[in-house]
Order: sequence, then C-alpha cells, then structure tokens
Amino acid sequence: MTEYDCWFQHRKFQGEPGSGLSRETLAQVSFGERGTVFDQAVAEYRRHLEKLWGIPVKTGNLSQSGGVTIGTIPYLNQHSPALPTQKAEGFIIRVTASGVIIAGQDEAGTLYGVYRFLSLLAQDKLRIGSEIAESPAVPVRMINHWDNLDGSIERGYAGSSIFYKNNKLDYDPARIEDYARLLASVGINYLSINNVNVRAAAKLLITEEYLGDVAALAAIFRPFGIRLMLSINFSAPYSLGKIGTADPLDPAVAAWWKERANIIYKYIPDLAGFLVKADSEGEPGPFQYGRNHADGANMLAAAIRPHGG
Repeated sequence: MTEYDCWFQHRKFQGEPGSGLSRETLAQVSFGERGTVFDQAVAEYRRHLEKLWGIPVKTGNLSQSGGVTIGTIPYLNQHSPALPTQKAEGFIIRVTASGVIIAGQDEAGTLYGVYRFLSLLAQDKLRIGSEIAESPAVPVRMINHWDNLDGSIERGYAGSSIFYKNNKLDYDPARIEDYARLLASVGINYLSINNVNVRAAAKLLITEEYLGDVAALAAIFRPFGIRLMLSINFSAPYSLGKIGTADPLDPAVAAWWKERANIIYKYIPDLAGFLVKADSEGEPGPFQYGRNHADGANMLAAAIRPHGG
C-alpha cells in the first residue's frame, strides 16, 4: 500500500539535497536535552533522513560546531545567541552557512519543527538564509473518534476501528505508532478514542477493567505529544456508582467523579480530560435534573482540575 505512510512514503531521494545543505551537514546532529517528546523529535529526524535520503545520522553534544542543532528555545538560549520566544508549541528553523537550528519553544514545538524541516527539505524549499517561525493558532487541535468497543464506528465509512475489537482494546502497536506519527506531523495534539455516544461496554473505559489497556495505548501516543481524552457517560455515578442520581449539584455525585478521576489519573497521568455528549439523542445530561450544562461541566472540571486535565 504505497500511501500507507502518507507524506512519509517509502521512497528514496537521489543525489544531493537541492536546498544547498550538504549531506555532511544534515548527517551531524547535536543536542543537549532529553525528554519523552524531545527524544522522539531526534528519533524522527534520524528515521527520515536515513529512510528518505539514505543519510546515516550521527548525534553529539552541543559542543560540536556545524551540522544540525535540535533543541528547545529556552535551553539553546543558555548556550548560544538568543532566539526569539515563540508561543507554546511553536518553533523556529534557521538555516545559515554554518549549519541549521531547529528550535521549539517546548518539546512539542521541537517535534513540530523537525517535521516542518523534513517536509521543506523534501520539497526543496530550504535555502541558506532561510528562517521560518511558526506557532499554532489554537491550543487544542483534536481528532474525535466515534469508535465503538465492538469494533464498529458510528458514521464510519472506511472500515473497522483501529483501537477496538470484540469489546476490548485490540490493536497493532506498530500501526498505532504510525498513526501517532501522522497526527503529530500535522500538529494534532489531542485524541478522543471512543464514541461520544457512550453505551454498553464503553461505559467501563473509566474503570480498572479497562484503564490498564487505555494506559498502554496512551503510552504509544505520548512521545508524539498527543494526549488522550475519554468520552464518558454523564450518568456513570448512577449506572456504575449505584448512587441513585447523576445530579451534578448533588455532593455525592461530585465526590464520585473526584474519586473516579483520582483512579483514572493513576493510570493515565496526562489524560487531557473528558468529552461529554449530554441531553442529546437520548444521552443523559444535566437537563433531566433541572440543571444546565455549565453545572455539569463545572462539576466535572472540578474533578479533573487537580490533575491538570
């Protein structure tokens, strides 16, 4: 399937890069930082230079001169002439006669900068003197899956779920990593992994029965700067907690969600939060208790706020 990798197709570029950058320059990468997403940024640079150009990449520390320097802007500004600050997840690419700097405002920005550099290199759009500075226009850039745990997809027209089969998480880790790479390469940073119509076994995704498997899935997306979200059923305190109500202003309901959030974040400490479909198409919500959606949203927000959700 030739289009499987989208713009990361298995093709080889012949000859020298047409950007004025030598193979020797591109082959030498220096950096001085470590981090889950940062390490992935360096790995992505190596992977695609070796795959697309056949250039074996060597890495070293920042004391080396020339070549390609990859780093975050705050870190590099402690060791070299100041780079202008960017918005969160933004980056700078600077191409000079002495080498290349790919610098992100943070780890995610560095990863996005690497992808942008590789794309421009492949398109022959880099030249000595080039400087590109880009930052996301919005902080949340999300894909919302409507996948069901039986493997079907509501309004899905391109096959079965890549996450679920037979009411359990059942996936090819290599395929999921390829998907994470694709999403990160175009700046997606949030992913809701189940249908907003949370029914049947999907209600149990927030329980210990499934959380270990969800955590394993989150671990594949994490190095690519992608945080998972879970669609939840608003009536979970009633259906799972046996409280007898899901009234968002009932103290017992609020306490149930806080305890549930504590459990969820033990498994997935960087969970982005919850996605809720309420009072629509038969789904439960605050209206049935005479409350409004702000009441419901604020109650859930109070449960996940201590965890950074």
